[in-house]
Amino acid sequence: MQNSAAPIMDEKTLRWMPWVIAIAFFMQSLDGTILNTALPSMARSLAEDPLRMQSVVIAYMLTIALLIPASGWIADRFGIKRIFFSAILLFSFGSLLCALSNSLTMLVAARIIQGLGGALMVPIGRLIVLRAYPRSELVRIMGFITIPGLLGPLLGPTLGGWMVEYLSWHWIFLINIPVGLLGCYAVKHFIPDLPGGGRTHFDGIGFILFGAAMVLITIALEGLGELHLPHMRVVLLLFAGMGCLAAYWLRA
Repeated sequence: MQNSAAPIMDEKTLRWMPWVIAIAFFMQSLDGTILNTALPSMARSLAEDPLRMQSVVIAYMLTIALLIPASGWIADRFGIKRIFFSAILLFSFGSLLCALSNSLTMLVAARIIQGLGGALMVPIGRLIVLRAYPRSELVRIMGFITIPGLLGPLLGPTLGGWMVEYLSWHWIFLINIPVGLLGCYAVKHFIPDLPGGGRTHFDGIGFILFGAAMVLITIALEGLGELHLPHMRVVLLLFAGMGCLAAYWLRA
Protein backbone atom coordinates (compact mmCIF):
# COMPACT_ATOMS: atom_id res chain seq x y z
CA MET A 1 0.00 0.00 0.00
CA GLN A 2 2.66 2.43 0.95
CA ASN A 3 4.75 4.64 -1.21
CA SER A 4 4.22 2.94 -4.55
CA ALA A 5 3.66 6.36 -6.13
CA ALA A 6 6.85 7.92 -4.75
CA PRO A 7 9.24 6.84 -7.53
CA ILE A 8 7.11 8.41 -10.29
CA MET A 9 6.69 11.80 -8.62
CA ASP A 10 8.98 14.59 -9.74
CA GLU A 11 11.18 16.57 -7.38
CA LYS A 12 8.95 19.65 -7.54
CA THR A 13 5.92 17.68 -6.35
CA LEU A 14 7.86 16.07 -3.49
CA ARG A 15 9.20 19.46 -2.42
CA TRP A 16 5.88 21.35 -2.40
CA MET A 17 3.51 18.62 -1.20
CA PRO A 18 4.44 18.95 2.51
CA TRP A 19 3.85 22.72 2.34
CA VAL A 20 0.34 22.22 0.95
CA ILE A 21 -0.53 19.75 3.71
CA ALA A 22 1.11 21.91 6.41
CA ILE A 23 -1.01 24.92 5.40
CA ALA A 24 -4.17 22.79 5.58
CA PHE A 25 -3.15 21.59 9.06
CA PHE A 26 -2.56 25.18 10.18
CA MET A 27 -5.94 26.39 8.88
CA GLN A 28 -7.82 23.59 10.61
CA SER A 29 -6.08 23.92 13.98
CA LEU A 30 -6.12 27.73 13.97
CA ASP A 31 -9.91 27.82 13.65
CA GLY A 32 -10.28 25.67 16.73
CA THR A 33 -9.11 28.51 19.02
CA ILE A 34 -9.19 31.75 17.03
CA LEU A 35 -12.75 32.50 18.17
CA ASN A 36 -11.99 32.27 21.88
CA THR A 37 -11.10 35.95 22.29
CA ALA A 38 -13.58 37.12 19.64
CA LEU A 39 -16.77 35.64 21.13
CA PRO A 40 -17.76 38.70 23.22
CA SER A 41 -17.49 40.98 20.18
CA MET A 42 -19.41 38.47 18.05
CA ALA A 43 -22.11 38.24 20.71
CA ARG A 44 -22.58 42.02 20.66
CA SER A 45 -22.70 42.07 16.87
CA LEU A 46 -25.31 39.30 16.74
CA ALA A 47 -27.21 40.59 19.80
CA GLU A 48 -26.74 37.26 21.56
CA ASP A 49 -25.97 36.16 25.10
CA PRO A 50 -22.17 35.64 25.29
CA LEU A 51 -22.69 32.30 27.05
CA ARG A 52 -24.65 30.96 24.06
CA MET A 53 -21.77 31.79 21.73
CA GLN A 54 -19.86 28.75 23.02
CA SER A 55 -22.06 26.66 20.73
CA VAL A 56 -20.10 28.12 17.80
CA VAL A 57 -16.86 26.60 19.11
CA ILE A 58 -18.43 23.34 20.24
CA ALA A 59 -20.24 22.74 16.91
CA TYR A 60 -16.90 22.91 15.08
CA MET A 61 -15.07 20.63 17.50
CA LEU A 62 -17.84 18.02 17.64
CA THR A 63 -18.16 17.88 13.85
CA ILE A 64 -14.43 17.22 13.55
CA ALA A 65 -14.52 14.59 16.31
CA LEU A 66 -17.46 12.79 14.70
CA LEU A 67 -16.21 12.70 11.10
CA ILE A 68 -12.50 11.93 11.55
CA PRO A 69 -13.10 8.16 12.03
CA ALA A 70 -14.71 7.93 8.58
CA SER A 71 -12.10 10.00 6.74
CA GLY A 72 -9.88 7.07 5.69
CA TRP A 73 -12.78 5.13 4.17
CA ILE A 74 -14.07 8.26 2.40
CA ALA A 75 -10.62 8.87 0.90
CA ASP A 76 -10.29 5.27 -0.31
CA ARG A 77 -13.83 5.24 -1.67
CA PHE A 78 -13.77 8.53 -3.60
CA GLY A 79 -10.05 9.22 -4.11
CA ILE A 80 -7.47 10.84 -1.83
CA LYS A 81 -6.72 13.85 -4.03
CA ARG A 82 -10.39 14.52 -4.80
CA ILE A 83 -11.43 14.41 -1.13
CA PHE A 84 -8.47 16.53 0.04
CA PHE A 85 -9.34 19.14 -2.59
CA SER A 86 -13.03 19.00 -1.62
CA ALA A 87 -12.17 19.28 2.08
CA ILE A 88 -10.22 22.52 1.57
CA LEU A 89 -12.96 23.89 -0.70
CA LEU A 90 -15.68 22.98 1.82
CA PHE A 91 -13.70 24.52 4.66
CA SER A 92 -13.32 27.75 2.65
CA PHE A 93 -17.02 27.78 1.73
CA GLY A 94 -17.93 27.27 5.38
CA SER A 95 -15.64 30.18 6.29
CA LEU A 96 -17.46 32.42 3.80
CA LEU A 97 -20.83 31.43 5.27
CA CYS A 98 -19.50 32.15 8.77
CA ALA A 99 -18.45 35.65 7.70
CA LEU A 100 -21.88 36.28 6.15
CA SER A 101 -23.82 34.98 9.16
CA ASN A 102 -26.27 37.40 10.77
CA SER A 103 -27.61 35.09 13.47
CA LEU A 104 -26.26 32.52 15.90
CA THR A 105 -28.21 29.72 14.20
CA MET A 106 -26.69 30.53 10.81
CA LEU A 107 -23.23 30.83 12.34
CA VAL A 108 -23.47 27.43 14.05
CA ALA A 109 -24.67 25.82 10.80
CA ALA A 110 -21.79 27.45 8.92
CA ARG A 111 -19.31 26.21 11.53
CA ILE A 112 -20.61 22.67 11.06
CA ILE A 113 -19.94 22.98 7.31
CA GLN A 114 -16.49 24.34 8.10
CA GLY A 115 -15.92 21.44 10.48
CA LEU A 116 -16.87 18.91 7.79
CA GLY A 117 -14.00 20.21 5.68
CA GLY A 118 -11.62 20.51 8.62
CA ALA A 119 -12.30 16.95 9.76
CA LEU A 120 -11.11 15.58 6.42
CA MET A 121 -8.07 17.82 5.89
CA VAL A 122 -5.82 16.58 8.70
CA PRO A 123 -6.22 12.77 8.53
CA ILE A 124 -6.20 12.72 4.73
CA GLY A 125 -3.15 14.99 4.71
CA ARG A 126 -1.35 12.42 6.86
CA LEU A 127 -2.60 9.65 4.58
CA ILE A 128 -1.10 11.43 1.57
CA VAL A 129 2.29 11.55 3.27
CA LEU A 130 2.15 7.88 4.26
CA ARG A 131 1.40 6.79 0.70
CA ALA A 132 3.65 9.23 -1.14
CA TYR A 133 6.96 9.05 0.71
CA PRO A 134 9.33 6.17 1.53
CA ARG A 135 9.63 5.03 5.13
CA SER A 136 13.00 6.72 5.50
CA GLU A 137 11.39 10.12 4.90
CA LEU A 138 8.24 9.72 7.00
CA VAL A 139 9.57 11.00 10.35
CA ARG A 140 11.04 14.14 8.78
CA ILE A 141 7.96 14.93 6.67
CA MET A 142 5.50 14.17 9.48
CA GLY A 143 7.45 16.46 11.80
CA PHE A 144 7.39 19.24 9.22
CA ILE A 145 3.62 19.11 8.62
CA THR A 146 2.78 18.69 12.32
CA ILE A 147 4.50 21.87 13.53
CA PRO A 148 1.96 24.27 11.90
CA GLY A 149 -0.85 22.20 13.42
CA LEU A 150 0.68 22.75 16.86
CA LEU A 151 1.23 26.47 16.29
CA GLY A 152 -2.35 27.11 15.14
CA PRO A 153 -4.04 26.68 18.55
CA LEU A 154 -1.32 28.78 20.22
CA LEU A 155 -1.62 31.69 17.78
CA GLY A 156 -5.41 31.52 17.44
CA PRO A 157 -6.52 33.54 20.51
CA THR A 158 -3.95 36.30 19.91
CA LEU A 159 -4.72 36.55 16.20
CA GLY A 160 -8.47 36.52 16.85
CA GLY A 161 -8.18 39.29 19.44
CA TRP A 162 -6.04 41.39 17.10
CA MET A 163 -8.54 41.06 14.24
CA VAL A 164 -11.48 42.00 16.45
CA GLU A 165 -9.57 45.01 17.78
CA TYR A 166 -8.36 46.42 14.46
CA LEU A 167 -10.71 44.92 11.83
CA SER A 168 -13.87 42.99 12.70
CA TRP A 169 -14.75 39.42 13.69
CA HIS A 170 -15.77 38.70 10.09
CA TRP A 171 -12.10 38.76 9.06
CA ILE A 172 -11.43 35.77 11.29
CA PHE A 173 -13.26 33.75 8.65
CA LEU A 174 -12.59 35.85 5.53
CA ILE A 175 -8.84 35.32 5.87
CA ASN A 176 -9.40 31.60 5.24
CA ILE A 177 -10.87 32.15 1.78
CA PRO A 178 -7.78 33.30 -0.19
CA VAL A 179 -5.63 30.78 1.70
CA GLY A 180 -8.15 28.03 0.91
CA LEU A 181 -8.35 28.94 -2.78
CA LEU A 182 -4.56 28.96 -2.97
CA GLY A 183 -4.61 25.56 -1.27
CA CYS A 184 -7.07 24.19 -3.85
CA TYR A 185 -4.79 25.41 -6.65
CA ALA A 186 -1.79 23.80 -4.95
CA VAL A 187 -3.63 20.49 -4.49
CA LYS A 188 -4.42 20.43 -8.20
CA HIS A 189 -0.77 20.94 -9.12
CA PHE A 190 1.27 19.33 -6.33
CA ILE A 191 -0.81 16.46 -4.92
CA PRO A 192 -0.66 13.32 -7.10
CA ASP A 193 -3.45 10.83 -7.69
CA LEU A 194 -2.35 8.29 -5.09
CA PRO A 195 -3.66 4.72 -4.99
CA GLY A 196 -6.34 3.84 -2.46
CA GLY A 197 -5.97 1.40 0.37
CA GLY A 198 -8.44 -1.08 -1.07
CA ARG A 199 -11.09 -0.59 1.63
CA THR A 200 -14.58 -0.97 0.20
CA HIS A 201 -16.53 -2.06 3.30
CA PHE A 202 -17.64 0.64 5.72
CA ASP A 203 -17.75 -0.50 9.35
CA GLY A 204 -20.88 1.33 10.48
CA ILE A 205 -20.87 -0.06 14.03
CA GLY A 206 -17.20 0.76 14.47
CA PHE A 207 -17.82 4.28 13.16
CA ILE A 208 -20.68 4.81 15.62
CA LEU A 209 -18.61 3.51 18.56
CA PHE A 210 -15.49 5.53 17.73
CA GLY A 211 -17.47 8.63 16.75
CA ALA A 212 -19.50 8.46 19.97
CA ALA A 213 -16.29 8.07 21.97
CA MET A 214 -14.75 11.16 20.35
CA VAL A 215 -17.91 13.24 20.83
CA LEU A 216 -18.37 12.22 24.48
CA ILE A 217 -14.72 12.82 25.36
CA THR A 218 -14.76 16.18 23.53
CA ILE A 219 -17.88 17.31 25.43
CA ALA A 220 -16.29 16.17 28.69
CA LEU A 221 -13.10 18.14 28.03
CA GLU A 222 -15.11 21.20 26.97
CA GLY A 223 -17.21 20.71 30.09
CA LEU A 224 -14.13 21.18 32.26
CA GLY A 225 -13.42 24.52 30.59
CA GLU A 226 -15.90 26.48 28.55
CA LEU A 227 -19.16 24.66 29.37
CA HIS A 228 -18.66 24.61 33.17
CA LEU A 229 -20.52 21.32 33.55
CA PRO A 230 -20.84 19.73 37.00
CA HIS A 231 -17.84 17.55 37.79
CA MET A 232 -19.94 14.41 38.15
CA ARG A 233 -21.41 14.90 34.68
CA VAL A 234 -17.93 15.37 33.23
CA VAL A 235 -16.78 12.14 34.90
CA LEU A 236 -19.80 10.25 33.53
CA LEU A 237 -19.16 11.60 30.03
CA LEU A 238 -15.51 10.55 30.24
CA PHE A 239 -16.41 7.06 31.41
CA ALA A 240 -19.02 6.74 28.65
CA GLY A 241 -16.49 7.90 26.07
CA MET A 242 -13.82 5.52 27.32
CA GLY A 243 -16.40 2.72 27.35
CA CYS A 244 -17.23 3.35 23.68
CA LEU A 245 -13.51 3.47 22.90
CA ALA A 246 -12.95 0.15 24.68
CA ALA A 247 -15.88 -1.41 22.79
CA TYR A 248 -14.38 -0.17 19.52
CA TRP A 249 -10.97 -1.61 20.42
CA LEU A 250 -12.48 -4.99 21.33
CA ARG A 251 -14.46 -5.03 18.09
CA ALA A 252 -11.39 -4.14 16.03
